[in-house]
Amino acid sequence: MHEALFYRKNNDNTVDCFLCNHHCRIKDENYGICSVRLNRKGTLYSLSYGKVVAANIDPIEKKPLYHFLPGSKSYSIACAGCNFKCGFCQNWQISQASIAKDLSLLEYRLSSKGIVEQALSSNCPSISYTYTEPTIYFEFAYEVAKLAKEKGLLNVFVTNGYMDKQPLQDIKPYLDAANVDLKSFSEDFYRKICKASLKPVLENIILLKKLGIWIEVTTLVIPGKNDDKKELKQIAEFIVSVDKNIPWHISRFHPDFEFTEIGATSPESLSLAYDIAKEAGLKYVYVGNMDTDYENTICPACNKVIIERKGFFVESKNIEQGRCGYCKEQIKGIW
Repeated sequence: MHEALFYRKNNDNTVDCFLCNHHCRIKDENYGICSVRLNRKGTLYSLSYGKVVAANIDPIEKKPLYHFLPGSKSYSIACAGCNFKCGFCQNWQISQASIAKDLSLLEYRLSSKGIVEQALSSNCPSISYTYTEPTIYFEFAYEVAKLAKEKGLLNVFVTNGYMDKQPLQDIKPYLDAANVDLKSFSEDFYRKICKASLKPVLENIILLKKLGIWIEVTTLVIPGKNDDKKELKQIAEFIVSVDKNIPWHISRFHPDFEFTEIGATSPESLSLAYDIAKEAGLKYVYVGNMDTDYENTICPACNKVIIERKGFFVESKNIEQGRCGYCKEQIKGIW
């Protein structure tokens, strides 16, 4: 076990955890909402530290990040646990540690040095902390990210955006990009389905932008849950209010975990969301999890395709030093 960061011990041997916005008060021999942070006699331990449940070489587009080193590979890792309880989670076997069976069989220890060496030997210019919620294994992610930065690698969080502000500010020197899941614009949705709250996610999207970390946003559009025109417009308008250059990934839902009775999102619904986003003023809008031309990056000035994609793979690029190869328009991102 590894002692956790961002907690306070109380006189009655309870602890208050300040890693994420749940701010769990955890009794002795009990766990936080994430199921992997344990209070033992007033000391909080991270049970997932160094216990990697996934390590893969992925296209960076799979995160999804489309304006961050497009066409490159990212060494992608995860440790168990999550501070959300989303019934539609596609990685629930490793994120929902309290209900997943035989999770220990998936775990294998990797040191921070070993992960960085694997990334370097695989010619990956970045390391992504993904599949589960990186906030929950923050101590390990921080250690890896710091070492990765020393070796010239970039770091990416794929996150639900529920981290407390202090941890986010602490990792800022080592974090280069983040894709934040903005799951809905409804407090009711977050409370009932995710067992969390909307406001901290919105605040962290704003903070990430202020900290200078490259940010992209993803919304999984679930039929009958968050696909209302009004709500989609609210999401688009919020992103525009932060920065109209933030890419918004509109992702197709497929039945999984506890949401097996809901059908996949229709192409018409996704096209509607795309149109709403463009009308709101977003420059870069993408549709994922289905075969579509909406995966291409289009120059907002000359309207020509400058990055052509098929699935998670880049087929062609016409962008030079961050500018459109046709009209020289500046395209925001990390190239």
